[in-house]
Amino acid sequence: MRSVHFLPEVREYLDELETILYEKGYFSYEENSHKYVDELVYDIKFRLPLCFHKPAPKYFEKYGEGMYYATFKKNRQTTWYVFFRMYRHNDETTYQVRYIANNHTVAQHL
Repeated sequence: MRSVHFLPEVREYLDELETILYEKGYFSYEENSHKYVDELVYDIKFRLPLCFHKPAPKYFEKYGEGMYYATFKKNRQTTWYVFFRMYRHNDETTYQVRYIANNHTVAQHL
């Protein structure tokens, strides 16, 4: 069994992201920015356990040691990077999402 959990600060960031995307004009309607973030969260929850992942570079240790990252391409211009830790107990693997950023902000560190 696999489960994906988001740290509270990641959840807070995702909530703020809806407003930021709308206010900066990436979406004309608030509903569309809400839908975009909802779809991103859905993708992470259901696809992260199946995604290819790599060890996160040392730069990202400020968000936790022993992290991995996976990519989620949302459109031609934007790829989201999801940084997480994996915990295994018995037959269950838990993915703890510790940080999320896009190629516009962190690509230079990857």
